[in-house]
Formats: sequence, C-alpha cells, structure tokens
Amino acid sequence: MTPPPDFQGPETNCRRCPRLYEFLEGHRVAHPDWHNAPVPSFGSLDASLLIVGLAPGLKGANLTGRPFTGDYAGDLLYATLLKMGLAKGHYDKRADDGLTLVNCRITNAVRCVPPQNKPIGAEIKACRPFLIDEMAAMPNLRVIVALGGLAHGEVLAARGERKSAWKFGHAACHALPGNVMLADSYHCSRYNTNTGRLTVEMFDDVFQQVRALLTT
Repeated sequence: MTPPPDFQGPETNCRRCPRLYEFLEGHRVAHPDWHNAPVPSFGSLDASLLIVGLAPGLKGANLTGRPFTGDYAGDLLYATLLKMGLAKGHYDKRADDGLTLVNCRITNAVRCVPPQNKPIGAEIKACRPFLIDEMAAMPNLRVIVALGGLAHGEVLAARGERKSAWKFGHAACHALPGNVMLADSYHCSRYNTNTGRLTVEMFDDVFQQVRALLTT
C-alpha cells in the first residue's frame, strides 16, 4: 500500500481568515495563557473513526488546545466515547488529563474559534482543504461522524459529494463512495441537550451504530 500523505494542519499563525485571525489576536492579548490558535486534531491518523464537529468553543478547545475539551459538548462527547470503548483514561477538561482515544480521531470543520460560534461561508471554505487532506491521510478510515448539519455538509463537500444527495438526519447513516460510512448526529451542545433536541440516549444510539459499523 502507498503510504498516506503527511497531514499538516493550519499553522499556528494562520491568516487564511482575516476575521478569525483578528478575533484570536484580541484574545491573545486578553488571555495570553489560552491556546488562542488553530486547534489541532486529537487522535491517531491510523484510526478507523473520524468525528467532525463545527468549530472550537471559545472557553473550551480555544482555551485548552484540544477539540471538545473544557465545555459541555466535550463532557457529553467524551463520556460517550469512554462508555463505548472508543476512549480510555479519565476526562478532566484539560488537554493533559491523560485521556486517549481508541481507534478514533476528532477534528473540526473550522479550526479556529469564530465569534459567537458562527463561522461564515468563506471561513468554512478556507478550512476545507485541511479536512480533505486529513481524510486522505487516514488509510483505515471507515466511519465519519458528523456532529450537526454544518459538519455533515463539510464532510460531503470535502469528499466531492453533493449535499442534496445525502440528507442530514439524526442517527442517519449514509454509505458514501470510497467505502466510507457517514453517520449523523445532532451536535452535542448544551443548547441541544437543554432543549431536549438531543438526549444522552439519542447520542448513545448514534455511537452504538458506529461501534457496530466498525466491527462489521
């Protein structure tokens, strides 16, 4: 097999998105001890499962430097991964808590924190090449979990597929070309869980499906 291409995420001082760069610059001044840079993916490129979120949270991954670490979304995501055997150790909302992923990798469609957690179209598009390269660098990739409709759309765009051909729906599974399954879930945000749009049981159901897909 041809070795996978090396994957390089965005540089620490990435300027592809002027609005995001300016936003991070302000936080570097206000909070010099925070990560305040593009957040690198977490987990091995050899993993069979890739989880794709929207963007780093301001006081979560942008502070800690690890995806979904330090905010409520991470509390639910990592508890679920530990429950499903896709992580081991102890999650303590810190990048140095010793938690490791098992056959799993986590990334975001947009690598820098956006104001009000809302990236604009140009920023999403500017980050897309990193997702394309990341998936190409995962030789064992079999399942992708998209957390939310935006992540679902970006996974499809990165794989050269039309969004209209693969409709987003919670717990929906799509057999994409290239022998990869795309599994959808509502985003594990506090808003979705507080409103009842997403329950712990609903989130568990998605990852039970994922675990079954990984073992077939």
